Order: sequence, then structure tokens, then C-alpha cells
Amino acid sequence: MKILGIETSCDDTSVALFDSERAAAENLISSQVDLHEQFGGVVPELASRAHLVNLLPLVDHLLRRQGLAPADLDGVAVTSGPGLIGALLVGLSTAKALARAADLPLVGVHHLEGHILANALSAELVLPAVVLVVSGGHTELILMREVGRYERLGGTLDDAAGEAFDKSAKLLGLPYPGGPHIDRLAASGDPARFVLPRPLARDPRLVFSFSGLKTAVKIEAEALPRPLRDQDVCDLSRGVQDAIVDILVQRLFQAARRTRVRAVYLAGGVAANGGLRAAVAAEADRRGLHFIPPARVYCTDNAAMIARAGWEHLRLGRRDGLGLDSFARGDLTSWR
Repeated sequence: MKILGIETSCDDTSVALFDSERAAAENLISSQVDLHEQFGGVVPELASRAHLVNLLPLVDHLLRRQGLAPADLDGVAVTSGPGLIGALLVGLSTAKALARAADLPLVGVHHLEGHILANALSAELVLPAVVLVVSGGHTELILMREVGRYERLGGTLDDAAGEAFDKSAKLLGLPYPGGPHIDRLAASGDPARFVLPRPLARDPRLVFSFSGLKTAVKIEAEALPRPLRDQDVCDLSRGVQDAIVDILVQRLFQAARRTRVRAVYLAGGVAANGGLRAAVAAEADRRGLHFIPPARVYCTDNAAMIARAGWEHLRLGRRDGLGLDSFARGDLTSWR
């Protein structure tokens, strides 16, 4: 099966083709980072307008590269939510038009399921597993018994880990998006200089909280002399990195122990964080659990993960009609 994937949930316009016979995907992305960088974050209206300009030319370019016409496809998969509603509608409307014109089955994919199944683009899944979905908008623990069967075990009570990374980076004068900069600079930082709080570390629940950590970073950053020295930024970046990674790893393996799964996985933009990947790998090895991190190219928003998830839906007989709607918020639920 050849599945066209479309992803426009936030600020990246992405299209991809997943070919199940080759178990391979080609993924194209038109980034809007330069557009939103001047504002320090994504401006929804600008993101929607950029999707309108970029999406159809990107689809056309992808099909030309593959030597395919829309009629050669076996289905269209599109992110239906959650995300920025205007951005989602651009992708959904385009997917519906393509499906209707070429008489193709259409399937809407939950954005978090796409991120989870990005792991299947790199290696065969080992199930059951606990997945830590961690990004700028989400920090959740999901039990995946099999593809299509999901149970939310816990999540953040306030801010997402990715937001904590980005807001901390902004306090340090780092460019947007700031998470990757903190990850890079932390490698040169002194881990003993800034020991920041580990939020809810003693709480037995599978919950996260990062609002207090952001406040602690703000206090430490404002106490430093100006202009900030490079080593100050590296040291505080290390403090931020260690605090966030420690609590993420603690909760992930707390959930794995309770559910007695065979594997753990990472998903979402923060899954690209080097410190997090290394810490999870070490702890998984110590506990005898399977762990292979997703390829970094599939951690941030991309259409390959949507196409891969769409293939799972279609091969198991699930599809949506042209009445499919988008949604800004909504938990991942089982459909199998």
C-alpha cells in the first residue's frame, strides 16, 4: 500500500509517502522557523497562511519525485488533531479534496498516535510498551498494548516539558526554538553549579509539573550579572537539562514497573534530546527493557509518522468519511 500523509498541526508543512511493501517513507518538510522566530513562538494565523501557500506545491513535488499520480495511491492520511485549528483545517481540507478527486480512502490520525508510531519507522515495535510522549505541547505517559489500543497513564498538571525547555532558553537569551540549544550547551555545563528542583519527585502519581521549575530558572537567570557569560549559560542549561530529564526518566520507568511492559519508547520533539535519549537507554539496559529511540528526523512534526499510522488504520479496516472534522484538543483513545 502507498499512503500519502499530510501534517499541518502547527508550524511545519509536511507531506510524505509511506510504502508498506518497502517499509520505507519519503518525507518532505517546509519549515516556518524563520517566520516565527522574530515573535519567539508560533503565531497561529501566520502558520495557517503559510500552510495554504506551501501544502499543494509540496504534495505535487512529492508525487513527481515518486513518479506517481494521485490515482496511484491507496489512501490519504491526515492529522485531524489536536493542534492549531486553522492550521489543521488547511491540511484536512486538502486531504479531503485529494481523496474525493482520486476516489481514495481517507483516514484521520490523532497527532499523538502519529508521534508514537514514528518509532515503527525505525524498527519493529516490541509490545506492550510504555511511551513517553514529550513535546512543546504534551507530556504524557501512554500504555500501548498493541497498535490501536492506548491507555493514558498520566501527564503534566500544567506546562509541557518542551515548553519548559523553550521558556528557559528564552530567559537565557537563546534563539527559538530553544530546546535544542539547551541540549547542546548543557554538554559543556557544570552539573553541580545549578541544582534545580525536580518537580513532584516524591509524588507517587504518574504526573509532571514544570511551572515551578520555570520560576526557579527565572530566579537563577535574573541573579546572574549582565551580560551573561558563555559559561553561565552552559551551566544553567545543564541545570535545566538535568532537572527535566531526571523527572521524565523517573516517571517513565515508574510507569514501566507498574505495567510490567516489555519495552519503553520516546515520542515527540523532546525525544530528540540527547541527554534524555542517553538516560533512558542506560536505565532501560539496567532494567532489561527494550528501547530503541526514534530517528531524530521523525521526532519533530512530520508527515511520515502520519502516513505510517494511516497505513495501520487502513490495513485494519478503519477509515473516515468526508465528514471528518478537526479538533484543537482531545486525548488519544483506542480505535481498535
